[in-house]
Amino acid sequence: MLNPGQRIGENGHLFIGECDVTTLASEYGTPLYVMNENVIRNNCRAFVSAFDKYYGGNGRAYFASKAFSCLEIYRIVKEEGMGVDVVSGGELYTAMKAGFPAEKINFHGNNKTYLELKMAIEYGVGKIIVDNYEEFGTISEIAKALNKKVEVAIRIKPGVEAHTHDYIKTGQIDSKFGFAIENEEAYRAVEKALEYKDNIILNGVHCHIGSQIFDVVPFADAAEIMMDFVAEIRNRYGVEIIELNLGGGFGIKYIDSDEPKNFENYIEIVSDAVKSKAKEHSMKVPFVSIEPGRSIVGEAGVTLYTVGGIKNIPGVRTYVSVDGGMGDNIRYALYQAEYTVINALKADKECINKVTIAGKCCESGDLIQENVMIADTLPGDILAVLSTGAYNYSMSSNYNRIPRPAVVMVKDDSHRVIVKRESYEDLIKNDI
Repeated sequence: MLNPGQRIGENGHLFIGECDVTTLASEYGTPLYVMNENVIRNNCRAFVSAFDKYYGGNGRAYFASKAFSCLEIYRIVKEEGMGVDVVSGGELYTAMKAGFPAEKINFHGNNKTYLELKMAIEYGVGKIIVDNYEEFGTISEIAKALNKKVEVAIRIKPGVEAHTHDYIKTGQIDSKFGFAIENEEAYRAVEKALEYKDNIILNGVHCHIGSQIFDVVPFADAAEIMMDFVAEIRNRYGVEIIELNLGGGFGIKYIDSDEPKNFENYIEIVSDAVKSKAKEHSMKVPFVSIEPGRSIVGEAGVTLYTVGGIKNIPGVRTYVSVDGGMGDNIRYALYQAEYTVINALKADKECINKVTIAGKCCESGDLIQENVMIADTLPGDILAVLSTGAYNYSMSSNYNRIPRPAVVMVKDDSHRVIVKRESYEDLIKNDI
């Protein structure tokens, strides 16, 4: 399985864009995150185009930057006409340093600090998505001190079951995120917002049902539930909700058996659900927004490793050890995330060996993949793990005092560093 923007060269090597991975590994070292700019831009354009087609400008796609946050990605997303959502002061600071327009930023988080909220209000972000009752009072206090009115949306749990891993389900009642409709929490949140109407403008609602979802039906179900909720807010409180944010969660291809839908297919079906409910309730179609993250950058990314030791335990398994691991890809240790692994020097060869890819950290659970089939592999070979553009660099750590890898951006036959490799000196710069 190869992703868009990847091919096998005549020499049998994996190419990302028009760049041989051996060239990238040799010039920048490994482990190495590699991102394909053309793929990222094409994905952005697909969402923007679909929104124009089905909403006629009455909506926006916001890049969920927790998937991959750095200065360059914010610059690219800005150029492609999308908004961004951020979930921390650090992401917000990075977006602003990249010159991102504050009015096109949504600020999320289930426990934003006072200082983070103050920063967001001072910057003038477009909307704060409120996730707990206490947040209303904090926002109002800050807004009053700054003589501002702040637009907010309330995060709602619509109760939709998403067929995904338990750790990445967020739309059900037992979630740390948002307010549930079924037990009236959501209506109490509306009432709380209205208590602070001098400083808070409640004009949006938000939901997010989970991540890595392939079925379109849960998204349409969530849209219908949210539109019913919007109608009930109008009926109970006389408040018009003008923006409906339906979150993200669109699945991508990690392995051959994954069958993600076309982005446009999601948007068309959900837009039909929204418009139908608007007609049913005699309401205007709200400004609709979504938050793709993984689906923008996931398949654009590849991680390159150099093979070190190979340990064959007869009758048990063969461990192929690489020079990275859970410090640069924690997702397998967290929830057994599946990936496609290729010997990038022998990408044209038959995958005949079942191996477990082991990281270098001092942890038995430091594995990249178990029981995967790859071509015959020797120490010094380069392994490529595909679809690592989302939640790899952004979740990386310095466990075992290992420096984080560099991130290189490829565009056609050119390549450039967008995040420098950390040094040992970087590891101790905050030590006293």
